[in-house]
Amino acid sequence: MKILSIETSCEHASVALSLGDSQRELALEGHSNHSEHLLASIAALLREADLPLGALDGIAFGAGPGAFTGLRLACGVAQGLAMGAGLGVAAICSLTALAVQQACDENVVVVTDARMGEVYSAAYRVSQGLAVEIAAPACSPPGLLRLPEAGEWILIGSGLAAYASDLRAAFPERVAGWYPDRYPRAVEVARLARTAVFVAPEQVAPLYVRNKVALTTAERLARGARG
Repeated sequence: MKILSIETSCEHASVALSLGDSQRELALEGHSNHSEHLLASIAALLREADLPLGALDGIAFGAGPGAFTGLRLACGVAQGLAMGAGLGVAAICSLTALAVQQACDENVVVVTDARMGEVYSAAYRVSQGLAVEIAAPACSPPGLLRLPEAGEWILIGSGLAAYASDLRAAFPERVAGWYPDRYPRAVEVARLARTAVFVAPEQVAPLYVRNKVALTTAERLARGARG
């Protein structure tokens, strides 16, 4: 399948073009406003592959959870491009895309920084590049997280760095790996899209998980939250 994918759920944004067994990815590192560079990066990928947009089989995007602005950007660009080219769109959970970075058969808990003193989390059993959801994406204070089921678990995501002390206290044992420096990438979004259902562009939406964008000053003080 020929799939264009977009992942802008966090500050480490990227776009990828998957052409069967061949993948090409461009990072948007260091750009405070991904919207200024996203379309140009997509155009560069297609130009390098000498492939018109209409020749794709579909467009996939990292639906979140993550930064609200980034989720809306990825969804909106995917919808706009797909509508213009008559393509379907696949919305891929960004936490799942992060989980399948693990190459081996493992239990994986993804924990990403949700700001406001909270983390986004989900648990998966990863096997041969596919992820079976054990615990659905959720948002909670890091100290309330617990490992689902017996056995050892790999922990992965930016939340491990943002709330290291809280999470090490919450997970005192059964942790087989700790990877705080990984983030969702467009290449995994494209990989998961190969087995996803592509729908009409107007049928997709971001996966916010948390509805509240910001805390009041009183709420921030009560939680002792970071920025």
